[in-house]
This record gives sequence, C-alpha cells and structure tokens, in this order.
Amino acid sequence: CVLCGRTDDCPEKYGEKRTYAEYNLTFHYYCLLMSSGIWQRGEEDEGVDGFLITDIRKEVNRAAKLPCNICKKKGASIGCVAPKCKRSYHFPCGLQKECLFQFMEDFRSYCWEHRPVQEFVDKEPREASQCTICLDLVEHLPLYTVLKSPCCKNAWFHRECLQYQALSAGIFFFRCTVCNNKDKFQKEMLRMGIHIPERDASWELEENAYQDLLHCYQHCDVKRCLCKKGRDYNEPDSKWEITRCQYCGSRGTHLACSSLRSWEQNWECMECRSIFAKSGKYSKRKSHALAASEKANETTCLLEEPPPKSPRQSSASPRSFLLHSPKITCQNLSPCSHLELPASNRVTMSLSPMMSNNNWSLRHKHLRARRREACNILKELKVQVKTKTTRLNINAENIWSSALKGFRQRIFSPTNTIEVNFSNCKNRSKTNTASKHHFFQLLMLHLQNSSLFEGSSGKNLSLDFQAVKENLYFEAGKMIAVSLVHGGPSPGFFSKTLFNCLVYGPENVKPALEDVADVDVAQTIKMIKYANSLSSLQSTLQDCCEFLAAAGCLRPVTALSDKNMLVNDILIYYVIKRITLPFESFRQGLETLGVLEKMQMHPDVFSSILCHKPEKLSAETVCDLFTIHSSSDVNKVEGADFWMAYLQDVESGESVVTLEDILLFVTGSCYIPSIGFDPEPTIKFLHIRYPVGNRLLNCLELPITNTYQQFKNIMELTIRNTLRVVRE
Repeated sequence: CVLCGRTDDCPEKYGEKRTYAEYNLTFHYYCLLMSSGIWQRGEEDEGVDGFLITDIRKEVNRAAKLPCNICKKKGASIGCVAPKCKRSYHFPCGLQKECLFQFMEDFRSYCWEHRPVQEFVDKEPREASQCTICLDLVEHLPLYTVLKSPCCKNAWFHRECLQYQALSAGIFFFRCTVCNNKDKFQKEMLRMGIHIPERDASWELEENAYQDLLHCYQHCDVKRCLCKKGRDYNEPDSKWEITRCQYCGSRGTHLACSSLRSWEQNWECMECRSIFAKSGKYSKRKSHALAASEKANETTCLLEEPPPKSPRQSSASPRSFLLHSPKITCQNLSPCSHLELPASNRVTMSLSPMMSNNNWSLRHKHLRARRREACNILKELKVQVKTKTTRLNINAENIWSSALKGFRQRIFSPTNTIEVNFSNCKNRSKTNTASKHHFFQLLMLHLQNSSLFEGSSGKNLSLDFQAVKENLYFEAGKMIAVSLVHGGPSPGFFSKTLFNCLVYGPENVKPALEDVADVDVAQTIKMIKYANSLSSLQSTLQDCCEFLAAAGCLRPVTALSDKNMLVNDILIYYVIKRITLPFESFRQGLETLGVLEKMQMHPDVFSSILCHKPEKLSAETVCDLFTIHSSSDVNKVEGADFWMAYLQDVESGESVVTLEDILLFVTGSCYIPSIGFDPEPTIKFLHIRYPVGNRLLNCLELPITNTYQQFKNIMELTIRNTLRVVRE
C-alpha cells in the first residue's frame, strides 16, 4: 500500500486492496478513505470512486514527510481531528492503538486519547452478559472493544462482532439484534467507528441464493427404504410415489416404505410426531387418523390388489350351512398348494353366524383390524430375510442361555433364515418349522417372566445393573424384533408407558401409579397423593426423605396442592429416568430389522401386538384361518360341514383335543404368529383313512366319511396319538 506501506490483504480490517497498474498505484481502500489531505473532487466514475489520481499522488507525497506517532515510520496520512492534537498515524497502526475512525460525513479520525466514548450509568450492573452475536461473555466496562446498544438497556456487544455483522448485513439490514431498531442503532454505531457499507446484504447478493426454495422435496427419509431404485426415485400414482410430512413438508417417504395405501393418507415425520406428543394434542389427531384410515379401507388401494368378488348364492340352497363356511375354494383336486390356484377360481365366503361371537365388542374388532395391518407390515420387513440359514442349537431346559449364545455367535445375522434344533430332543423332525415356533414361544415366555421386566400384566423395564453390564437389554430387544419378523408370537406384555416411551420418546410420556411395580414405593406415592392435609403431607415426606433425595425430588412443601407436581416428578424418576440405561439399550435392540422404526410410524398398529395379549383361539379364528379346497362345486363338498361342526365341539369342550392341538398338528405351532403363516393354511378333502398334517405346506388333508361321528373319532385318534409321539 502506497499510504501505509503494508502488504496485508485483509478486507475486513483495511478495506479492499486495490491495484491500478496503469497508474502504478496500490492501496487499501480504508487508508485512502481516512487520509486527512484528500477529498472526492471528481464524479463517482472519475479516478477511484471520485478520488482523482492527481490528488492521490499529492496525498502520498504529503504523507511521505509525516512520521507515524505509533510505528515511527514515514507515510502517516491520517491525523487526529481534535483541536491542538498533532498526532499522525497509519490506518493499521491506528487500529492497533485503538484509534477511532468514523465512516460518515467528513470521515473524521480520533487518536486513542481523544476518541468518543459511550456514556455509562452508574446504576447499570457490572457483571458480564452474553454478546447476542457470538454468544460469548462480554464485560460491562467502558472499553474500546465493548459497545453498548443505544436502544436496549441490557444489550452489549464485542466491537469486532458488530463490525463483521455490519459488513455482512449492509446498510439495509444492519440493526439491533435484540429490538430490531435500525435508525438509532446505526447512528450510534457510526459515531463509535463501525463501518456500515452502502450496499445490500451479502446473502442477497449471492447468485441463486434462494434457488432451493423453488424445489419440491422428493427424498425418502425412512431408515430402511425399500425402493431398489434409490431414495430419490419418485413414480407418481404408484407405491413408489413420494409423499411429504403433512406438517413440515421437509421430510418424505415412499408410500410402500411407510405402508401407506395412497397419497391421500396423511403421514407425519418423527420430529413432528414428537412435537404433537409433547403438546398433548396427539390423542385428538390420532382419533382423526383412525377415522381417515377406516374411510381409506373402503377405497381401492394402490399397493394391494382388490380381493375377488363373491358370487351371489341362493338363500334357498339345501346346503345353506356351507354358505357360511370359511374361505372355500372350488377347483379340481390337485396337490395341496393354494399358491397354484388362480384368483378367479377362489370363492370367499363369510363365517357362520352360529360361530361368530354376538357379544364381540367394537374394541376387539378394532384390535383385530390393527393386527391384520401389523401382519402386512411385518411381511414387508421380512423381505430383508435371505435364504441363507443360521442354525441355533437350543436347550429347552435352559432356553435363555442357549438363545443368548446363539444370538451372539459370530455367524448369526437377523437377515438369515433361522433354523432351530433342540439339543435335548431324542428325535429331531425333518423340518425345523415346528422347532422354530416352539423356540420363539418359549423365548417370549421367558422374557416376560425374566428380571429384565417388572410389573404384573403390562410390564416396564426393571433396573438390573448386572444385565446392563452384560448388555442383556439390547439382546432382549433384538430377540423380540427377530421373533416378530421370523414368525414368533405376539409379545403382548408391554405396558402402555413402555410402548409410548419407545414410540414418542421418554420426555413426552407421563407415567401412572400402576407403572410402579415395587409395593413399598407405590405405597409411599399413594400416601403422598392421597394426603388430606398439609401436616400429614409433610409428615409423609419426612418419613421418606432419603428416597426423595435419591430421586431428586426432596423440596420444601408449603401448600397441599404441591403434592400433585411432587407425585408426577416421583413417577417420572422411578418409571423413566431411573431406567435410562436399560431403556436406551433395549431401544437399540428393537431397531433390528427396522422394527422400531415401523413401530414409530404405526403406533396404533404395533400397540395391538405388543401391549395386548394374543387373542385366544376360537372356532371362528381357526375356521377363518384355513382356505378349503374342494373338487368342483362348493355345495357338493363332502365333509366341509363335518369340519365346521368339529371345530364347534372342540371349542365347547366336547372333544379330547384342543384348538391349539389342531393348529399344532397342521402347522407345528400352537399359536398364530404376528406375521401370519407362510404359506397360508389350507384344507383338502381326500379319500384317505386318516387325516394328514403337512407342516411344510401348512396343509391339512381330511378324510371323507359317511357320518360326523366317524369323522370326529378319526380326527381325535390321529391328532392325539401324533402329538403324544411328538411330545415324547
């Protein structure tokens, strides 16, 4: 720089460094602007922003004779404007010595002794406060580096922070960060030496700065995207159409990835769902969503093929009982695989009124509907499971240890097909399907009664430090997730509080007194909750002060109404905060195979299988489970009515076998998995002597008999003897 002699290029401090090769001149813009012996005598387009080249050379010659009072070198072009002050200095030297330069009017300069200062009131607090720009502490002292807002009493800034903000915001957007005042604030900052450039804000000058706002968000944000063409693939009017969060619009999902039937269904991201849960408005929104989903069920679905229509049947048919049978398929006899049947030949019929429960409540109907939805979602997750197998050797007498060993083995992967062999069985079945169902049933029963959970019916996580140390809570969550996807039973023992913590986050859940499993703790909370006077409340708190101190709830109580907040804080500590480590570990385990993410996306659906015990088998349930394959005409199927009557006898206790025995005989499982059976159970009537249960195909082959008593005797004899051999 021809004025200060420095080579520094720092636009924030010294202004833009300009070079004019044709005039052999290089200078900092601020050095030129603040020089005392030069004025803008030309137009804006003449010379350098109105500074004529001849005037610049004269100023350089004048400054070359003046020594700097700070660095003692020649070239001091700036002088203090205070009367009788003869100090001269370079612009960079003046900044270093805390001189003040006013970028307004005559561009005055003041030395370190004569610079303007801000007035401080003696009553103002002297402690440090936060700079509202950088958020670091700033001392309330009359220093050069500290500036006070003229419009806000408690707004303090670092000078350097204000200068950087002024350079970025420009004259149109530079204002007080607290009250947004512009005129008064800018006037004071100019007086105190802040340079406010006369241009637009830097963010307004950036080319295409707001281009992103013109784009519609199209990206699938769910944890496990099912689309093979990628998260950004969007195909309208298909299951791969991307829909956005109905509240924020900044998150998206493919319809198939969130099990949505059409784009008309509302979907919200996890962040918005968490905000709803915290605000307490989720229950109202949930009821609206339920009504919308029921309405959506009546319309054609984009993701599923519509079921075949049932042909009309004459009400005067002599075999009218068969019209109310379960799903019956008319087709010529063929190998027992329902997958071979064309949809056009499958005739679906409703269940007999004799077998339906007239007292079945609306709540249970909704529960059944939710479980069917859960089945479909779990089938989507099962797509991840590969044909590669992993074998687990299980000891039924020590189910937990052997399961833990199998899940922790190096070759175990949740995405592999699981085969189970019981090491203490003398005879192993050719197929492992029955063993796998039995293994998951025993495993879920063990977890329900283990020390990892506490409570009577609806269970919460317990606090077991040894289990935390051995990472057993993670393994438990992982086992439940694997069981759901691989065909295990519905756990059904989660409390509503535990489920809501997993879905909405612990911070959005309010526990109840029923969640406290410890009798002594529950009694203490009851005494506080039902205290009828201030003295009795204080006496109770005095007796349990150690417990309250450990819970962080020990506080002075001055009114009887304080007990409500105290009880709430104790419940939050005992049920939620106390088990933070087990909960986080358990939650991570449930993330296996994407189960937790689906839970958070469909809370109502998964609540039906995690918080409610599995539905007890009934004749209606078993009847609806099987698809009957007949020869040619539904009305001429021999034995179908015998099968229906037999199920009714079994349900009413007029048989030596149970409905669970029948299911076990056919499928190898005494329960209906949450994910359903694969393949779906079927029935065929053949000219054979005894019934046959084909567990590979889940197919029950039944004999055609002349009388119902013959049918019943053969069924009971075969099922009872077969299961006795299996159990032995």
